Amino acid sequence: TIEGVENIKYLTSDTIWNLREQPKNLLVLGGGPIGSELTQAFARLGCNVTQVQRDEQLLPKEDPEISQIVLESFKNDRINVLLGAIPKRFFKRNGKDFLECEQDGNLIVIEFDALLVALGREPNTTGFGLEELGIELTPQKMIQVDEYMRTNIPNIYACGDVASPYQFTHIAAHQAWYCAVNSMLQPFYGFKVDYSIVPWSTFTDPEVARVGLNETEARELDIPYTVTTYHIDGLDRAITEEAAYGIVKVLTIPGKDKIIGVTIVGMHAGDIISEYVAVMKNGIGMNKILETIHIYPTFAEANKFAAGNWKMNNVTEKTLVWGDRINKWRRNFF
Repeated sequence: TIEGVENIKYLTSDTIWNLREQPKNLLVLGGGPIGSELTQAFARLGCNVTQVQRDEQLLPKEDPEISQIVLESFKNDRINVLLGAIPKRFFKRNGKDFLECEQDGNLIVIEFDALLVALGREPNTTGFGLEELGIELTPQKMIQVDEYMRTNIPNIYACGDVASPYQFTHIAAHQAWYCAVNSMLQPFYGFKVDYSIVPWSTFTDPEVARVGLNETEARELDIPYTVTTYHIDGLDRAITEEAAYGIVKVLTIPGKDKIIGVTIVGMHAGDIISEYVAVMKNGIGMNKILETIHIYPTFAEANKFAAGNWKMNNVTEKTLVWGDRINKWRRNFF
C-alpha cells in the first residue's frame, strides 16, 4: 500500500470506462499488459500520460529486446515512462494531487488529475456464499478446481479468472466449454482442460504476442534452446502498411525443428501467431511451416521467412559437403 492512496480517487481497468471527461494529466501505476495498453490508448486520445513502473523493464515478462521495441513506440507517442520508479506517497497541495516516487536515488514529484492503478488483480471470492457451501479455495484465494473444472463439490464447476492460472478472456471461454460439457457428461465421462499451448497478446502498438516459452523463461528453467529470428522490416506487406518494424522470434529444441516458444512483436502480431499455436498444438515443426504456401503479400509470410531462416541456420556441415560433391559431379556429368 502506498502512503496517502486512501485520500486519492483512483481508477482501475474496471472503472476507467466510466470516465466522461478527458483527463489532462493521467498517471498510470503499472507497466504490465493492462497498464501499458491503457497508457498508450489514453496518450493517443490526447492525454498527457506518465507511466510509473517499479521494474526496470516495461512488460517485464517479455524478453528485454521485445519490451524495448514497445518502449520506443511509447517514447514516439511522447509518453513519460519512468522505469525502476518506486511510488512513495500521494499528497495534495493547493487542491491538486501529486505522487512522490523514487528513481535512481532521486525523488520525483508528479502532478496528475486522474490516477489509473494497474498493479494486478486479486480474486473476489468472499461474500458470495462460497464459505457456506464449503467450496475450497487455493492459498491465493482462487476457487480450487480439478482438471475437469470441477470444485470439491461434484455438481459445482467454476471457470474464468477466479479459477484460472491465466487471466485472459480466451482462456475463460476455453474453460467454459469444459465446464458446460463436463457438467452434462459427469460422472460417466469428462474432458480434461488443456493448458499445454496457451497464447496471449498485449494490444499495444506494436502488438506483442506469445505462445510457449521465451528466452527469459527458458534460461530460468534451464531448458536448452536455439533462437531463430526474422525482422519484419523486410516484409513487403509491412512496408506497404508503413509498419515495417518488429520481429518474429522462435525458440526450438537444439538440432530439431520442434518449437517450444514464439514471440512476435509488430502489427497484427496477435493474428500472425495463430499459425504457431496450431503448429505447436499438433506437434508440427519449422520444416512444415517452410513447406506451406503463404499468400503474398501478407503479414503471415513472416512465419514462412522465419522458418526459412531456421532452415539456413540448421544446415549441417555434412549436408553442405554432400551438396558440393553432387554439384561437382553434375557439372562434370553434363
